[in-house]
Amino acid sequence: MQSFSALLRAVLLITMTSVSASSFFRIPLTKLAPTNSYLVGLPDADRARAAFLKSFASGGSTTVPASNLAYVQYTTSVGVGSPPTYYNLVVDTGSSNTFVGTGIPYVRTSTSIFTGEDVNVTYGSGYFSGLEYFDQVTLAPGFAITNQSIGDALSYADFEGVDGIVGVGPVILTEGTLSPSTDELIPTVMNNALSQGLITEEILGVSFAPATSYNDTNEALTYGGIDSSLYTGEITYTPVTATYPAGYYWGVNVTDATYGSTTTVIPTSTAGIVDTGTTLVLLAAGHTDD
Repeated sequence: MQSFSALLRAVLLITMTSVSASSFFRIPLTKLAPTNSYLVGLPDADRARAAFLKSFASGGSTTVPASNLAYVQYTTSVGVGSPPTYYNLVVDTGSSNTFVGTGIPYVRTSTSIFTGEDVNVTYGSGYFSGLEYFDQVTLAPGFAITNQSIGDALSYADFEGVDGIVGVGPVILTEGTLSPSTDELIPTVMNNALSQGLITEEILGVSFAPATSYNDTNEALTYGGIDSSLYTGEITYTPVTATYPAGYYWGVNVTDATYGSTTTVIPTSTAGIVDTGTTLVLLAAGHTDD
């Protein structure tokens, strides 16, 4: 297996079905970099996120710190409603709920339909709770999803500088987030884009690159296919792991990983997740000396 540095190189491909595609949509991303001292909390925030991702799959309870920690995030502009209000949302393959309201408030229009459900989601370094709606969600010009279930965040913590999240993880991660329908799953934007015929292949292409300036728009999302202009060489595919708990996410098996040319940091086979909601490569306890 390739090293983590190769795995996380420019293009991350999350393959959800094997249907062939003939077209796709590409939109730009913005890398959000906070300007204040909260960046010192980056490692702690990401470690808390990783710990929560693991505990979620176990079904156990967990206490998540509520603190003013912010870290570098990749965002995209998403329109909600008709006419749409545009929100700056974090692109997150490590969660599956889509919600707005942590910055710009949710604006209800003629396409907004209250579902009768409350929604509550806890993340590794934050949470939101509020009401769930069906609404029109515009991901790109000419790419509008009807009756997409989204949350209106009425209470929240640790979403500084963004308006919410567009969750593109596996749909199973939405289980237990609604009330009273706690067993109901919420189709993601990718699920609905496929079922409504906006894409013919449930693939999300993610191109992340180092920023050269504050809020640099030099990244891209590709809905429904692969943009060959965003990578060189051949794409290596790997199946989604069944290893617990990574199998609840877009998880992959890792047989080994090296740092530099000789240092082995993962000596035995394990599994991890591809998570666009964090900016660090995190190793499980016991894989390092410090």
